[in-house]
Amino acid sequence: MAICVSEYKGGRKKPKNADLQKQFITQAKKTEERAWLSEVSAVPLQQSLNDLEQAYKNFFNSCKGKRKGQRIKPPWFKKRFFKQSARFTNTGFSLKGGQIYLAKIGDLDVVWSRELPSAPSSVTVIKDSAKRYFLSFVVEIKPENLPQSDNGIGIDLGIKTFATLSNGQKIEAPKPLTRRIRKLRKLSKKLSRKTRGSKRYEYSGKRLAKFHAKLADNRTDFLHKLSTQIICSNQTIVLEDLNVSGLVKNRKLSRAISDLGWRKFRTFLEAKSESSGREFRVINRWEPTSQKCSCCGFRIGKLDLSIREWVCLNCGTSHDRDVNAAVNILVAGGHSETLNGRGGQRQTTTICSSDKRCVNPPEFQQLSIFELLE
Repeated sequence: MAICVSEYKGGRKKPKNADLQKQFITQAKKTEERAWLSEVSAVPLQQSLNDLEQAYKNFFNSCKGKRKGQRIKPPWFKKRFFKQSARFTNTGFSLKGGQIYLAKIGDLDVVWSRELPSAPSSVTVIKDSAKRYFLSFVVEIKPENLPQSDNGIGIDLGIKTFATLSNGQKIEAPKPLTRRIRKLRKLSKKLSRKTRGSKRYEYSGKRLAKFHAKLADNRTDFLHKLSTQIICSNQTIVLEDLNVSGLVKNRKLSRAISDLGWRKFRTFLEAKSESSGREFRVINRWEPTSQKCSCCGFRIGKLDLSIREWVCLNCGTSHDRDVNAAVNILVAGGHSETLNGRGGQRQTTTICSSDKRCVNPPEFQQLSIFELLE
C-alpha cells in the first residue's frame, strides 16, 4: 500500500501485481527485516496482494464511471485492532474429519455450525475486533426450489415498527442498541478514561468490542429468522427501495435506522429468494405508497408523520397508514392491481387494506377538496 501511494505522489503509475508479489514476498523473505514472512504460508500473502489489486481496480473503475453505485474511496491501511482475515486456497488447507489443516499452522479443532454441502474451494480465517475467530468456506451449492405458492407479500419498513406486511401483520424489531444504550455509554466512558496503549485500555476496548459483537449477533439472528419465514410462506416478495445511506445522514434518526438493519434485511431476502426459487421485486423509492388509497386509488397527498390512520375522502375506507402503504407496495410490484383502465372504465374488483375484495367500488370522481368535505 505504501509503495503504491508513494508512486502516485511521484507522478508514476501503480506497480503491477506481479511486481508487488515479487518485491514484498519473494525478495522480502531473504532480508533480515522481513525474515518472519517465511514462518507463514505464502498463500494468504499472495491473496492479500490480489485483494489490493482488486480494490484499486474497483476504485479506478468508479472514478471512470464504469462501476455502478456511489463513488468509492481508494484503499487504505487497516487498523491493528479491527477485523483481520487470511484466505487460504486449495493448496493451503485440507479437511480431515472434524479438523482442518492450515499450511504452516497445523490442525485446528473446529466447532461446526453446519455441515458443508460440498467440497470447499477456499477458506478464510477471520478474527473480529472482539478477538473471536471464525472460518468462512466458499462452497458450491445447488438451489433447492421451495413448493410453489400463490401468495404475494408487500413489505413496508419503518422505524417504530420494523416491518408492516400487506396482510396486516406488524413485526416489531428487537432494537438491541436502543435497549442497551446506557451500557454502551458506560463502556465508552470507561474506555475514554484509560491511557491509550496501556493494558487497561486494551482490556476496555475488548469489552466494548464484545458488546458491539453481541448487538450485531442479535440483530442478524432476528433478520435471518424473519427473512426465512417470509420466503417460506410467499412466492412473490415486494420491497420498497430505500436510500438508507442518505437517511443515515440525518443525525436525529441515524442511530435508530442503523439499529434496524434495513439494508441487510433486503440482502437476505434477495439472496434467499434466488436460492429458493422465489421472486423478489423492488419498486421505485418515489412511488407515493403512503399517499394513495389502496382501495380506490385516490391520492390524498402528503401526510404528516404523526398521522397513523386516515379515511379516504373518495370511498370512505379507513386505513392504517403502514398497512395501506404495504398493500400499495405489493400493487406497485405488479403482483396485483387496484385500478386498471379498460375502455375508459375502472376495474370493478380491487384489493383493500383489510386483504378482502371490494365489490363494485364507487366510481372515481375528480372533485375538489371542498366538494368532498361538504
